[in-house]
Amino acid sequence: MTKPNMTSTSPGAAPPGTYVRHVEWSRQATIYEVNLRQYTPEGTLAAFEAHLPRLKAMGVDIVWLMPVHPIGLKNRKGGLGSAYAVRDYLAVNPEYGTAHDFRHLVDTAHALGMKVLIDWVANHTAWDHVWVDPHPDWYLKNAAGEIHSYTYTGGPEPEYWTDVIGLDFAVPAVRDAMAAAMSWWVREMDVDGFRCDVASLVPLAFWERVRPELDAIKPVFMLAESADVALLARAFDMVYDWPLHDVMKQIARGDLVGSAAGDALDQRLARRSTKYPADAYLMNFTSNHDKNAWEGHDGEVYGPAFEAMAVLAATLPGMPLIYGGQEAMLHKRLAFFEQDSIAWQGWPLQDFYSRLLTHKHRHPALANGAAGAPLQRLDAGNPALYAYRRSIAGDGVTVIVNLSASMQAAGAVLQTHWPQAGDAIEPWGWRILE
Repeated sequence: MTKPNMTSTSPGAAPPGTYVRHVEWSRQATIYEVNLRQYTPEGTLAAFEAHLPRLKAMGVDIVWLMPVHPIGLKNRKGGLGSAYAVRDYLAVNPEYGTAHDFRHLVDTAHALGMKVLIDWVANHTAWDHVWVDPHPDWYLKNAAGEIHSYTYTGGPEPEYWTDVIGLDFAVPAVRDAMAAAMSWWVREMDVDGFRCDVASLVPLAFWERVRPELDAIKPVFMLAESADVALLARAFDMVYDWPLHDVMKQIARGDLVGSAAGDALDQRLARRSTKYPADAYLMNFTSNHDKNAWEGHDGEVYGPAFEAMAVLAATLPGMPLIYGGQEAMLHKRLAFFEQDSIAWQGWPLQDFYSRLLTHKHRHPALANGAAGAPLQRLDAGNPALYAYRRSIAGDGVTVIVNLSASMQAAGAVLQTHWPQAGDAIEPWGWRILE
């Protein structure tokens, strides 16, 4: 495995007006995020690899690994630092194992019919990244001409990311080096794509340049940590649906009740159809590493409504994400800068997820993007029940979810057409009818 020439140049972006062509294996796919540091007591690639057969049996298709690179030492946060403070794009964090361990994991996943994405942090690096000393001109400077910690201004208040420094994508050599590093992971490590951190902070032109370069090695899948529709045209396959996540949280907290809950879901889905291309993928999620660490674990956020929200995430249009540990009822905030292993104690929700993901695989109506069926709302005869059907080419799935903490009776129309749903649905209960 050779490191690339970090100043090499490559072909340009796809022709104007073209759109990303999704790899066929992504059409019915599900995605699973792995926090390597916390996944096992060992916190290693080899220890996680032992879980791959279990995850395959559960129905996972795509494994997304949080950054596997060495972590910066200078100005690091906490005892172990953030995985998003990368010190070398062309190396594996020795705390996780070796490059051989990584490639073995990828090969094992491929043998099981699974795909592997790695988290890619293009916007910024650690203060002691291997590029800093030889190429200080590659970094953003303040008014005094000094490299400075990155300040994120995309939220309600500025965030000071003191452990990282920003790359200057106006420098052609930065774009070339970044593209070469990403290509190396596809060519030498055989990864199947990338989840790209804060993708909207990196110039769109870079992503549109690098996507065809990666596809020329082998067709890849690209997930952007963003909701920006522009990223979907010629660079990324999928973006986050943060608004759907927020609606599900509001329903679980009881902030949206009765018809207001169903209306909020309808409005979000309607907004999707007007904002995004028909074949765009949106990622549905109940949690991820950021949400878990900073906003609350599943028990805190959803309480007894968790499984109902997971059913929505798995059956509404979009690709469902499972955050590693949710199948073990992840009622714990995992520390971000320290070792804080998941307390597995079995997998009480593994069968639940297996059933959900089996539906996803079995039914063309639940496919991702334009290949799947649109959602048709059904009259449940009760505003607390959110009922819908997705059907295409003779295949269909009906879903009924009780969006309340009390028993709810099904209306006459629902009982007539789908008597198997029963005449009442338990608090936060659901039915998936084939």
